[in-house]
Amino acid sequence: MQRAAKRDQHDRRDQREQRVKGLHRVLVGAAVVPAMLVAVGCSSDSGSDDGAGNDSAKTSASTSETSASPSPTVQAATYKSLPQACKVLAKKTLEDLVPKAKSGKAHASDDDSTRGSCSWSSLDDNGVKGSQFRWLNVSLLRFESDVTRGSGDKLAREYYESQLQGARSVSGAKNVKSEPVAGVGDEATAVRYDLKKKEGAFKQETIVARVENVVVSLDYNGAGYAGDKTPSADSLNKLAQKAAKEVVAAVTKANGSGSAGTPSSAPSKSASKSPSKSPSGSPSKAASASPSKSAAKKS
Repeated sequence: MQRAAKRDQHDRRDQREQRVKGLHRVLVGAAVVPAMLVAVGCSSDSGSDDGAGNDSAKTSASTSETSASPSPTVQAATYKSLPQACKVLAKKTLEDLVPKAKSGKAHASDDDSTRGSCSWSSLDDNGVKGSQFRWLNVSLLRFESDVTRGSGDKLAREYYESQLQGARSVSGAKNVKSEPVAGVGDEATAVRYDLKKKEGAFKQETIVARVENVVVSLDYNGAGYAGDKTPSADSLNKLAQKAAKEVVAAVTKANGSGSAGTPSSAPSKSASKSPSKSPSGSPSKAASASPSKSAAKKS
């Protein structure tokens, strides 16, 4: 009996020790699980960092490709300078158009290489027999190429059209007619009309011509005062066309392209980095924004 009691005690002690060892294993296992979770979390974070790094690398590569793309270009303007407006016509030509004019009057310009204008006024006073009045104005406007607005030729064509529109729509003008003019630059048009003013009946001739990136506007008008006869529109037109051709030839000559009024087909090697202020800003604000209106005002 005594041995049986001791054996029961021994069995109960073994059972307690086994429960303690089992509990210890459970606690150790519970401690290992958070450690594994932490390790997995760190591994996940590391993967995210790698992804961000890849995105950054892709962005950098894209930026490099963009910066390596060629900059926009535009064809360089052909003509880089202008002649002096008051010296574009020969003395004989001036004697034919404005016989009593002493000298031309140059109009102020903020940049002589992009714009110029000169006018001549003539009054042949014959006393009681009447007088003949003539007024002539020549304006030059040169356009530089601009990557945001286009080539100098394109800008000049746009201005050429706007000048013609202005010449055809002068307030009070009667019998308005326009016709192309051959042999004057790349394109030219003559506009004629009658204009009644308090001084008399005026005949107006306006010729707008374009040669490459330069626009020439020539205004010529005449009137008979004190009962003298009104000049012939055809004679004024003939003289105006002759003068316009001479002005265009002066432009081409000033740029080393001969003197026959036909510009060189070879464009300049490089365009100006910054376009001229006046032409690139608002062509309609040029020194001769509306030559025909200016002519009517001056007459």
